[in-house]
Amino acid sequence: MNELLLRLGHSVGHKVLGFYAQSEHGIGRGNPDIQDYIMHHVKDQVVIPFHLLGIDLSITKHVIMLWLAAMVLMISLPLIVRSKSLIPRGPINFVEWIIVFLKENVIEPYLGRDANRYAPYFLTAFFFVITCNLLGLVPMGSTATGDISVTIALALFTMFLVQYSAIKQNGVVGYLKSFVPSNVPQIMVPIIFIVEVMSMLTKHFALAIRLFANMVAGHLVIFTILSLIFMFKNFLVSPFPVFGIIFISLLEILIALIQAYIFTVLSAVFLGLAIRPNH
Repeated sequence: MNELLLRLGHSVGHKVLGFYAQSEHGIGRGNPDIQDYIMHHVKDQVVIPFHLLGIDLSITKHVIMLWLAAMVLMISLPLIVRSKSLIPRGPINFVEWIIVFLKENVIEPYLGRDANRYAPYFLTAFFFVITCNLLGLVPMGSTATGDISVTIALALFTMFLVQYSAIKQNGVVGYLKSFVPSNVPQIMVPIIFIVEVMSMLTKHFALAIRLFANMVAGHLVIFTILSLIFMFKNFLVSPFPVFGIIFISLLEILIALIQAYIFTVLSAVFLGLAIRPNH
């Protein structure tokens, strides 16, 4: 814990010095650019500009973090689970605990006998989301899940899996009937169908917004607290914002874990309701 606090303090120190350097050019001297500085560190940034046939395919910081998260998982997980020991030890014990916890408390309760079929997707989603969340806490890193386009893409993967599985499980007719409750008057069927379709789309959209908003909020709070030093124009107040930033950073670690778990749980709930609409 002491080593973690030292690293967080070191990271905060770099941010304070960087902010002070920018303040020499206007921020904190009556220039209302503090909000621009905050948004600069929250928004995505282009690293390698690239256009093809008029389409912007530039490589941004969030794209690099997505690649890094995928590379970390593809390298670390095979190395961790390659042990052939009957009694897991070290990192493999921790990874196995996470897998067993998710399977017994999330996947099996909502999917029942279909749990093993869909477990790879939910485990992949959980580990990928949590890796992206935690990489955003690394100094000079960036939270890819703090980009709405990334979270929408993740939510679309879940939505396509849910719809495809529902059609495969219940057939096209059964899939369409799942949008209309039984014993509904015929005249109300078109209205109910449209409402249910909109409800389905809204649920998946909310899945994207929930992850995006929670990951962005932490960074906004950190840089807002940091800006208090320069709003008061007095470094005597700096210990209070710095300790506040350290606390929020520790809280963000917990939020990163919780949001990955919530994304996995809601995805399992949506799939379970879709493949068994009458339960």
